[in-house]
Amino acid sequence: MTSTNDIRASFLDYFAGKDHEKVHSAPLVPYNDPTLMFVNAGMVPFKNVFTGLEKRDRPRATSSQKCVRAGGKHNDLDNVGYTARHHTFFEMLGNFSFGDYFKEEAILNAWTLLTKEWGLDPDRLTATVYHSDDEAFDLWKKIAGLPDERIIRIATADNFWSMGDTGPCGPCSEIFYDHGEDIFGGPPGSPDEDGDRFIEIWNLVFMQFEQSADGTREPLPRPSIDTGMGLERIAAVLQGEHDNYDIDTFRALIAASEALTGVKAEGDRVASHRVIADHLRSTSFLLADGVLPSNEGRGYVLRRIMRRAMRHAHLLGAEEPLMHRLVPALIGEMGQAYPELGRGQALIEEVLEREETRFRQTLDKGLRLLDDETAAMSAGDSLPGTTAFKLYDTYGFPYDLTEDALRARDIGVDRAGFDAAMAEQKAAARAAWKGSGEATSDEIWFDIAEREGATEFTGYTTTKGEGRVVAIVKDGKEVQQADAGETVTVLTNQTPFYGESGGQSGDAGMIRDEDRLTLRIDDCGKPLGRLITHHGEVEKGSIAVGQTVQMAIDAERRDAIRANHSATHLLHAALRRALGDHVTQKGSLVTRDRLRFDFSHPKPLSDEEIAGIEAEVNAEIRHNEPVTTRLMTPDEAIEAGAMALFGEKYGDEVRVLSMGRADGDARSYSVELCGGTHVDALGNIGLFRIVSESAVSSGVRRIEALTGEAARLWMVGRDDALKQVASSLKTSPDDAAERVRAMVEERRRLEKELAEVRKALALAEASGGGTAQASAAEDIGGIGFSGQVLQNMDPKQLRGLLDEAKKRLGSGVAAIAAVNEGRAAFAVAVTDDLTERFSAVDLVRVGVAELGGKGGGGRADMAQGGGPDGDKADAALDSVRAALAG
Repeated sequence: MTSTNDIRASFLDYFAGKDHEKVHSAPLVPYNDPTLMFVNAGMVPFKNVFTGLEKRDRPRATSSQKCVRAGGKHNDLDNVGYTARHHTFFEMLGNFSFGDYFKEEAILNAWTLLTKEWGLDPDRLTATVYHSDDEAFDLWKKIAGLPDERIIRIATADNFWSMGDTGPCGPCSEIFYDHGEDIFGGPPGSPDEDGDRFIEIWNLVFMQFEQSADGTREPLPRPSIDTGMGLERIAAVLQGEHDNYDIDTFRALIAASEALTGVKAEGDRVASHRVIADHLRSTSFLLADGVLPSNEGRGYVLRRIMRRAMRHAHLLGAEEPLMHRLVPALIGEMGQAYPELGRGQALIEEVLEREETRFRQTLDKGLRLLDDETAAMSAGDSLPGTTAFKLYDTYGFPYDLTEDALRARDIGVDRAGFDAAMAEQKAAARAAWKGSGEATSDEIWFDIAEREGATEFTGYTTTKGEGRVVAIVKDGKEVQQADAGETVTVLTNQTPFYGESGGQSGDAGMIRDEDRLTLRIDDCGKPLGRLITHHGEVEKGSIAVGQTVQMAIDAERRDAIRANHSATHLLHAALRRALGDHVTQKGSLVTRDRLRFDFSHPKPLSDEEIAGIEAEVNAEIRHNEPVTTRLMTPDEAIEAGAMALFGEKYGDEVRVLSMGRADGDARSYSVELCGGTHVDALGNIGLFRIVSESAVSSGVRRIEALTGEAARLWMVGRDDALKQVASSLKTSPDDAAERVRAMVEERRRLEKELAEVRKALALAEASGGGTAQASAAEDIGGIGFSGQVLQNMDPKQLRGLLDEAKKRLGSGVAAIAAVNEGRAAFAVAVTDDLTERFSAVDLVRVGVAELGGKGGGGRADMAQGGGPDGDKADAALDSVRAALAG
């Protein structure tokens, strides 16, 4: 027997020997085709090569491509486990010519591999061709020697392939294997073609035309070849089996399922073991390729597959979660060909165990409700749609799981009633939203979200991809098209762009459609928390709803944002370790240039605390630990020690980011709930530098910091500034600090001496030395008064001067205006015997008013204030004289 692994390797080696480049399977998420939920054919990764958007160094390629068909128009989920050849996951063997060889070499390669290399009996092979493809018909006769009756002309679209309504297309030639007369069925094109006797094993697509929008076809200048052969089907043929589930890979997985459940794959238990084996493959590969279970999009399809398998494990009597315990068996079968399974084993097992544990908590309740509702039903009856919706809404039963559970009893489900209940719930949600005080500007996005569903974010693992335009908004209204010069907001079904949320700024980049469109994206938002909108200006061409576009974020900008965001997590952890568990996040901002982090703390951080926090973060960066992501419910995450971040709205599922070295309790340095984008490993942050620490409000502090190149440039700038200072001081940078300290001390000494000199001069003037701005004691209605205007006098000296003036007066009032750089400080003193008649506070306020200031305060015997109009200092003194005169 030839193993499935041997067959895969043999196919790839055969075409590698014919100058084909071996290409590893692309991920299951098709970033280059927004019309597909998952890669469902071997040619999908090469789509842009066939359309001319991409060029390859070599014109030939061969691959074994992972494929999933469990959502959208290619959905085999309901049939899996009950037929011989339906799978949610399968491998597509293919060989491709990008404008190199064409029909003759493709047919020769296929025939030689099947009959010469693999030794299939030529008499069991039949070929089909498109009814008008005489060239292919003649080549089959010439190369394979097939008789006319085994080269069947097919007039339907089954034998004509197209990439879409427009673009490359061409006739097909399918190869069928005859499993023998003991199996019902007829050859293709016959009334019994749907039987299982004649099975298609290989499809050769001759891509030779370009189809226009009007349906006309023109020959391509460089015709190409795209072939696809299901590995599971050809393995069954080569291993002498008719049923795909009897090949070695499935036998091993089913044997593992039998061993863990203690239930043989016999009778009505066969389907359950097959479902488990098939769904184990699809869920594990999807998880390995970055898809995580959720309630929308690809994540929801993954969850449906998981729960269908988990229900069949329940049917087999498994009392504990089963799926995660089968992962080692899968890796044993397929891990060598697909090393991503081994790399992702821990994540795959963790997610499967968690999902099955959670699902089991509701499965029993849901099944009891289903049993109760169908107890009186008979074969042919239909479960009310409202009940099916209750199972979905309350117990997490996908619609198809309810159908599957009732299949054995031949009971249907009222789909129309289910859809009506779903519509009613959406209407209620909209009414609740309108009454919740949400921004009315979001209403247009609410309508769009109800119509189009959530945006699929692909940017955790890529910076580019394709999307289909589903809405364009201009000036608050939906439009169908926007042209050059217009500023619009565009929504696509999937995007690598991150919409601003959780403190992380939105991405920028470009949206293009070959030479027909250039749309510069300046920012991205996230209205309603489930849409990602792209805001920018159409620079060239036009964009229209329904258009498929190429999307590329500014990767350098994203890298800087990711580094700042991950550093924010490390900073949060370092603050809590240094200052205490009272530290919680109160806000954040993450841009390409910097990060800002607000946190609760009652006092400023010391220089030593800031230096210690900075050093600790940089230590984690240098250790370069990987950043890991897990998916949990919010409660599970917080129970596991994750910190919830400020500003995030958490749904049923949250991403839990772990980074840094594990501490004593085996938890990572930082564990937080976060939906943002992050570095893969902490070393990618490069460098962390705190540039400021300040107060935001009472009990809330703010740190601003830089990372990576921005931090390096900041430090280079500081170093350059230090060198300039040192040069001016005629010393080295190492000695500059000491030289500055000495100069500061010298300045303080000189300033003190100068202040003493000024004070002495002022006292001399007051005692009769005199200037135009000074006067000896005056008599105002029997009250002694001394008034002075002093230039460049330190306001701190005024109290001492007034005390001296009061001594000279014995009894009276003294006032001084000190003018500095246009402003004036104004002070008044009243001797103790006069404070009953005159208050220094009242007198200083009349003077301050003349100076253009307000208020002034102190005691009855001494008060001080000031104002911006220093040139009115004499008027301020006059106002005091007037007040004394009454």
